[in-house]
Amino acid sequence: MYLKDIVTILEGETLIPSADLAVEVPCAFASDLISDILMCTKEPTLLLTGLTNNQVIRLADMIDIVGIIFVRGKRPLDEIVEMARERKLPLICTKMTMYRSSGLLFNAGLRSCKI
Repeated sequence: MYLKDIVTILEGETLIPSADLAVEVPCAFASDLISDILMCTKEPTLLLTGLTNNQVIRLADMIDIVGIIFVRGKRPLDEIVEMARERKLPLICTKMTMYRSSGLLFNAGLRSCKI
């Protein structure tokens, strides 16, 4: 599945228009706990989260995050978007809950990451 497909499925908004949405997404992980994200992502992963602080961008520097979906209508501050733009990290917002977003992506064929 590709990021552009995910944007469509989640009725998402791309926060960085220049972001490459042709990136293939092998799996996804959903959490609001940084410790869980660090412990559970061992491969290139799409992250679904409600965290909008700079720690989530720094987290993407440490592990292989291919993009971040902000759920529940949450939007990061402009400085966070700029951090992601510098790293060429796609950011997407959806008004859907984490549960609904995860279910829709799972039903569309996106697998959970291996933990």
